[in-house]
Formats: sequence, C-alpha cells, structure tokens
Amino acid sequence: MDLRLKECRFIDAFSVRIFVIYHFGHRSAWVGRLNTTPKPFYWERPGKTLSTIIDGKAFSANLRSEIARKIALLKQNHSLTPGLAVVLVGEDPASQVYVRSKGKQTTEAGMNSYEHKLSAETSQEDLLQLIDQLNSDPDVHGILVQLPLPEHIDESLVINSVAAEKDVDGFHLSNVGKLATGAEGIVPCTPLGSMMMLKHHLGDLSGKKAIVVGRSNIVGKPMAALLLKESCTVTIAHSRTRDLPAECREADIVIAAVGRPEMVKGDWIKPGATVIDVGINRIEKDDGGTRLVGDVEFETASAVAGAITPVPGGVGPMTIACLLHNTLQQACRINGIEVPE
Repeated sequence: MDLRLKECRFIDAFSVRIFVIYHFGHRSAWVGRLNTTPKPFYWERPGKTLSTIIDGKAFSANLRSEIARKIALLKQNHSLTPGLAVVLVGEDPASQVYVRSKGKQTTEAGMNSYEHKLSAETSQEDLLQLIDQLNSDPDVHGILVQLPLPEHIDESLVINSVAAEKDVDGFHLSNVGKLATGAEGIVPCTPLGSMMMLKHHLGDLSGKKAIVVGRSNIVGKPMAALLLKESCTVTIAHSRTRDLPAECREADIVIAAVGRPEMVKGDWIKPGATVIDVGINRIEKDDGGTRLVGDVEFETASAVAGAITPVPGGVGPMTIACLLHNTLQQACRINGIEVPE
C-alpha cells in the first residue's frame, strides 16, 4: 500500500500538535493527532518516507527553562548564584558571536556572567595568571576559555590550567579520564547535549549498535564513551576506516562529527536509524550566498532515517544549554549542595 504524507503542520515548540492526513489511493482519512512536550515533530517531504525531526531548539529552550527554575531555588534556599566566567583571547568573529550568546543565555538563566576579553597579543603567562585568579574566585563555579587561541599560546597547557572542578567544558585531562573510566565527572557540552536528545527520543539505548564518525577529543571520543556507558556496541570511524558507508549501514545510531559538509549520504543510513548531526559547515549557494549544512546530507538521509537532527536547529542550541547545566551542577558540587529537583 502506498502510504504517503499529504499534510503536516507544526504549531509550536513546546506543545506540538501534528495533524496528519495519509493518502490511501484516491481516498483521504484523518489518522490522528500527536501531542509532544517537547518531543520531535515530523518533517514533510511529499512522496517520501515520514521522518522524525529531533528539534534541538525546543529541547534546549526546555532545558534552559528547567535550569532557570533550579537556579531560582538555589538562590531562595541557599543564597547561592552560580557564576560562569568566559575568557576570549583575540577578535575571532565567530568566537565573539558565540561569547555574546553565552553571556546572554547565562544571565537569562539567572546566573552571574563574567566576561574577560583579552587582546590577541596577550602573553601566555598573563592568560595563565587570569585563569589562576578565576580558579581561586569563590563566586566563579565554571570557567570556559574560548577556542581557538592565538598560535603563540599552548591550548593544552591553558585547558589543563583550569581547575578540574570548574572545567565546565569537560576538556581537562582529569575529566577526560573520569569519562573514559565511567567515573563521575564533567562531560563535554556537545556530546552531553547529543546524548540527552538521543535518550529522550529512544529511551533505553542498551544493546543498540552505534557508530561515531569522527574521533576528535571534543566530540568523537567523549561521545563514544557516553554511548559505551549506555551499553551500546560502539564503532569509532575515521579517515582511514575501510568501507565507511557499509559500517554506517550496520548502525542503529549514527553520530556524524567529522567536519566535512554533507559527507554522510542517505544510502549510508540503515532504514529507521537515528542520526545525530553534530557538524556545522558554511557552504556557498548558487546565487553567491551561503548556507549552513551539517556533516549529513539532510535531504537524502531524512528520507531513510527514523529520526534526524537538522542543521541548524539540532545539536547546536544544546551546546550552550549544557554549558549552563554543567555550571549549575558544579556550583552545587563545589558548595556541597544537592542540585534542586
């Protein structure tokens, strides 16, 4: 039977009501109404398979609202306001935009935001001195040094100079080791956000086959560790993986974090698989403008996948929300307080 989506309407981000008419030959019939809060909505592609879009914007807004509620309780019951310090060295345009967005969302959640903007000529010694001061500041519970840093500064040295308990990026070797061994530590924001959306959509991940395309320290490796912790069978793929499309076709979960525009094609995806596209790449359009795309070719993959994150609007919004989540968690841990329910 030819089952095709005829009409699909998305009404709002938090209480999604989707009315679907399926077409059976020459007859149409109402099938029903689906309510989600804030679960994924459905993507309309006439004549193609129905696929679920995992809405990162709605999910992150819900998470930030929950964080703000808990911060209000912390202030009320313990007179504690979490503080996040962001250090920006240089004037990289993308970093400046990102730092502004972080500061805005930090204050909107009810946290204290401390921004330190340094010139590109700042010496490594001066940067380390500032980080040492922030490590000792009791009002600062999270420290983020915006990457990339100027070439004359050793990124690894700077990252590991941040106190492990204030390393809300989760990049300190102590936190990396804890994640790898299954101990409790701070999880990097992008993998954490991806895992939150995966578990919300799929529930129990135990026994599922997962592939992570990309082996970076920021996303690929920690994502693999999180999937292992959930008892998935995990493959880490990279530039030397033989027959990468065949490896992807075996996976129930595909995490694309390779940094190459639209590398993962629709015919790489197992029908019904869940696809998390971490990539964000700017490419040129035919008219001379630009557009954002992920590491997955969305049009072909969404015709096969059971669920997929879009770019933009998928994993991206979750990164800052999880930064706030980590800062809240560490404010409570540092002060020996339970995170409010």
